[in-house]
Amino acid sequence: MSRGARAAAGLAAAALLALAAVAGGAEPLRFLDLYEGSGPLGLKFSETATRLAGRFVLMRGFLAPPLKAEAAFFVLSSRPVSVCPFCQSDADWPVDIVVVYPDSGSFAYRSGSAPVEVSGLLELGSKRDPDTGFVSQVRLIRATVRSN
Repeated sequence: MSRGARAAAGLAAAALLALAAVAGGAEPLRFLDLYEGSGPLGLKFSETATRLAGRFVLMRGFLAPPLKAEAAFFVLSSRPVSVCPFCQSDADWPVDIVVVYPDSGSFAYRSGSAPVEVSGLLELGSKRDPDTGFVSQVRLIRATVRSN
C-alpha cells in the first residue's frame, strides 16, 4: 500500500471513529477504571483502560483550573478542584486526572463546580505537552465537552 493510500485510510478511520463518538458510540470509562494498582514503576493501567486505549470513550468529571488561559488543554478530575494544580503541592492535587485536548480548540474553560461529560480518543502513557511541559499519563484527544 502506498504512503498516500495509508494516509487516506488513516483519515477515513479517524473520521469513522469521530462519527462513532458523535453518534453516541463512545464507551463509558470511569475514573475508578483507569488504574488497577501500583508497583515500583508507579500506577498500573487497568485492563479496562488498556482495552479502550485508541478508542473513543465518554467520561464524566469536573474541570480543573487551566495551567494558563491560552493552554491547548484542560484537566478533568473525578471531583471538583478549586486550586491551581501547578501552584499547590502534590498533596492538594488528585492522582486520577485526565488531560483533555478539545477538538480544534472548540472549548473554553469555564469556572464552576458543575460536572461535565467529555468524549474523546483515549491515549495512555507518559507524554509531555510541548507548550507547557505538563506531563500526563492519560489523555482524551479530539475531545468534545458537554455540560450535564
